[in-house]
Amino acid sequence: MRIAIISTYPPGTGHLNEFGFHFVNHLRQKPEVSEVILLADHLPDGQNYPPDDDTHGIAPLRIRPCWRFGAWTNTLTIRQAAAEANADVVLFNLQFTTFANRRIPGALGLLAPWAVKSTGPLTVVLLHNIMETVDLAKAGVAGNSLMERITRFFGTRVTRMLLQADLVAVTIPKYVDILTSKYEAEHVFLAPHGAFEQMPESSYTLPDGPQQIMTFGKFGTYQKVEKLIEAFNILQKQSDQPFELVIAGTNSPNTPGYLENVQKQYAHVSNVRYTGHIDEADVPRIFAEAAVVVFPHNSNTGSSSVLHQAGSYGKAIALPNLNDFTELSKAEGYTGSFFVPENAPSMAAAIRQLIISPQHRQQIGRRNFLASNSLLMSEVVDWYLLHIERLLVERSTVPISATQEAN
Repeated sequence: MRIAIISTYPPGTGHLNEFGFHFVNHLRQKPEVSEVILLADHLPDGQNYPPDDDTHGIAPLRIRPCWRFGAWTNTLTIRQAAAEANADVVLFNLQFTTFANRRIPGALGLLAPWAVKSTGPLTVVLLHNIMETVDLAKAGVAGNSLMERITRFFGTRVTRMLLQADLVAVTIPKYVDILTSKYEAEHVFLAPHGAFEQMPESSYTLPDGPQQIMTFGKFGTYQKVEKLIEAFNILQKQSDQPFELVIAGTNSPNTPGYLENVQKQYAHVSNVRYTGHIDEADVPRIFAEAAVVVFPHNSNTGSSSVLHQAGSYGKAIALPNLNDFTELSKAEGYTGSFFVPENAPSMAAAIRQLIISPQHRQQIGRRNFLASNSLLMSEVVDWYLLHIERLLVERSTVPISATQEAN
């Protein structure tokens, strides 16, 4: 089958770009897939996607940029590009701020699955978060209570439009329950995130030098680093042991300039390193060097790619005591040290619990490694393909008269 996928993709830095990269790679390795057409966002001037890839033994990859973050016309351009791709299946890798950091263009972009379905192909939506569980103010989407009520009102209607797709996948069991009960959707299925790759087990030893406390992601909305820096400062004052705080990643598209402002505000805190964008090839190194991976989230946003990566590299983790993190860790076997969200002393205590004992840190890391390898993204992709093949068979066996009546 030929599959078109709408997603961000490296070297683009939009939300879900790394998930998109690995998902595409695993799709290409499946014998059922004959070609993957990636309908990606346009890159800034001077950057280019890799050329078409016809590597022998896996499905060819064609990258066709067709939409821009923040544009009002993304649904129209995606619809046209999907029609030109002429794929059997069009799959959307989405969260609510995929297409814009403003309400109207963001909502218009989320109409793309409905618009593409109207042209004929089978449509599948992977929805990483849902409106009912997102703290809109902390996500940078709603600025006051009135605007939040308006946003949720229209968000519910956008969700109904997304549910017009032939198949909708979500990564957390609670999301299935909400969509089936509130929206009476019968075509939603659970597709856990899964570890990107099966990794060899870590030696759990750290490089010489200061112990690195690392956070990884896109910062400024639901991931903010102010309290993490304050927690790190507390740690440094409590111990003579040398530490380094590594803030690995970039600003969220919703908050340009955030990290630059933080760096100025906390210039007095020593031993803090801002890496900027991390290329895919450097991800293993940045995780391997870390003693602890910290998640400075202030709200629930769905399943976390970084959580699964940390597990793959056998890392001890410090997590906020938020519903989605707690539920995910219990459901998938991850463990770590929990802290009160946005509370620097609590965060410092959670990190300290992991670093004062190398044996305890290694035990936590090994449990997370085993949890990560219990479910791989390659296996989850098989679930998608099974559902897609069933729907394609059902579509091909619908009598012509029934199709005419439906139209």
